[in-house]
Amino acid sequence: MRLNQVTVPSTDVARSVEFYKHLGLIQIVASLPKYARFACPDGDSTFSIHFVDRVGDSSSIVVYFECDDLDERVAQLKQAGIKFEGDPVDQSWLWREAHLRDPDGNLICLYYAGENRLNPPWRIEDRG
Repeated sequence: MRLNQVTVPSTDVARSVEFYKHLGLIQIVASLPKYARFACPDGDSTFSIHFVDRVGDSSSIVVYFECDDLDERVAQLKQAGIKFEGDPVDQSWLWREAHLRDPDGNLICLYYAGENRLNPPWRIEDRG
């Protein structure tokens, strides 16, 4: 099983399309005003936006995009006017993260974990 895509809600899909294009996603479907889909520049995962009349409380959902060049990318995005909740920070779980919100308030985390993404020191062994 592979994760194919994550879809987030938006009250203005066209506005969100511009935001996610600035983040570096590659638009592959444009069914405005109801839907848009993107390919991630690395790997084969996709990400989409769908129209809703009202975005509910999405405070418990976080979409993570890994960036090998996290600090440089955050600096470039800030220069382009994208607002972050703070600068990249090293976390106790060995990831470096920077958080921001899309135009509808969906929480996005740009991060770098490297080897620790799948193989942290506390990873459990396969007991299958």
